[in-house]
Amino acid sequence: MWRRPLAGVRGAATKPNRPTQRMPTLKYKNRALAFFTASKKHMSLFPSSWAIEEFEDRLADYKTSDHAIQFTLEKPLPTELIEDLVRYYKRQIDAERHD
Repeated sequence: MWRRPLAGVRGAATKPNRPTQRMPTLKYKNRALAFFTASKKHMSLFPSSWAIEEFEDRLADYKTSDHAIQFTLEKPLPTELIEDLVRYYKRQIDAERHD
């Protein structure tokens, strides 16, 4: 499930995947770009609250919170959307935006 989306965003990461808070994490400039989790009923992507807010129109069909997007195998997040979320957050990190 994660192979295609991860292939699209790994180029943005400058550090290898490391579990952060026990979640696989892509890092960039020593900051987490995205966390990933999976459970029985759904998967979650944690890109950043800024990215979720920026792309809320494209995420309207998915359950979201301030920091997470939930999806299922039956209704996966499109690879392009995952890449856009991560690229947006990467630009925020480059601009030195902080929480």
